Amino acid sequence: MADFRHETARLVLRDWQDGDWEPFWRHTNTPAVMQWLGGVCDDAKKEAAQARILSYRRDHGFTFWAVERKEDKALIGFCGLKRSNQAGGPQGMMEVGWRLREDAWGHGYAREAASAALDLAFGQFGAEDVIALTVQGNAPSWGLMLRLGMERREDLDFDNDEFDVETGRIIVYSISQRDWHRGAA
Repeated sequence: MADFRHETARLVLRDWQDGDWEPFWRHTNTPAVMQWLGGVCDDAKKEAAQARILSYRRDHGFTFWAVERKEDKALIGFCGLKRSNQAGGPQGMMEVGWRLREDAWGHGYAREAASAALDLAFGQFGAEDVIALTVQGNAPSWGLMLRLGMERREDLDFDNDEFDVETGRIIVYSISQRDWHRGAA
């Protein structure tokens, strides 16, 4: 499988390199970043997450890619695609997701990366629909989903307390290939 690399105006979405993991976890495994993602990960959770991310690329040809800022080559998080695999959720659907370090918030990087991932989902990877998952309390995340043109899909919501133990509920947004190409984003 050829190395994956996709550039946007300010970012590079690319395959993970061995040296990426330490800065990724240092900058994203914080109480603020992990607030709606189940909390700060211990070593076992970090290793399991890394294995899953790498397995998505191996098994499907896409993953939550490393996101590098072109300006300074800093790794600012991840963004990309996977097959939805959350317990209780819509198994197998194409899912877009992102996680950026706190000092990268508010600069439009998440939208830029997620837009690129959606272009890839509908173009290169042939998706008909793409979903995104979050929790009700994570307004910045579902706000971005709305700005991307995604619609709330209460019919796909499911019980799972991995992200938010208080509500135990994951909420779902989606967008179709047709709506994306209509210029929703």
